[in-house]
Amino acid sequence: MRVIGFDLDMTLVDSADAIVDGVRAVASAYGTQVDETWMRTTIGLPLDVVFPEVVPGVPYDDALEIYRRRYITHGLAMQTLLPGARDALEAVVSDGFSVVVVSAKKDTHVLAVLEVVGLGGLIAEVVGERFAEGKADALRERAAEVYVGDHVGDVLGAQGCGALAVAVATGPTPASDLAAAGADVVLDDLTGFVPWWRGWVAGAGEPAPLPARSEESA
Repeated sequence: MRVIGFDLDMTLVDSADAIVDGVRAVASAYGTQVDETWMRTTIGLPLDVVFPEVVPGVPYDDALEIYRRRYITHGLAMQTLLPGARDALEAVVSDGFSVVVVSAKKDTHVLAVLEVVGLGGLIAEVVGERFAEGKADALRERAAEVYVGDHVGDVLGAQGCGALAVAVATGPTPASDLAAAGADVVLDDLTGFVPWWRGWVAGAGEPAPLPARSEESA
């Protein structure tokens, strides 16, 4: 079966508040504070990059344990679907493709989030704890033809395995930066995915023209 890959955080699901809450819990446990504005700019980065800035000198595994515990007890309830996410997955599945979610998040947490937002039944497989080029390995192993994400790291993951890089500007990375990173397709959000997808499938895998971007997002 042909495979299409998706990122999770800020691509399918708005998990920004949950991530900030988890990092704030880590900071509080060690008597430090986190700048929320800065924290939101780091969403999408691996936590081993973020934690040293928030709690310098604290062993990563110790900080991670606090974060993951908080994420399960409080963060899951903060998850919301991003516009167009369900329609995008349903379109892919209805056309006979298999969906794999490749995320920097732990795989069991990815599965928990997908169940909370009601997407679990549309996902064939989850691969966790992968970022940027690390995602490329998982995508290559599954012969993924397209990878959809919101971060420059997601573009690099797609490029690293020869998949088409479809980027959505729903995370902290502006559309201009995603395009500059080499994304093949840049959409405002996943509401633009289905029109593009229909054209791509009809064109035997050739990228379809993009939907017109709004003045506000140009």
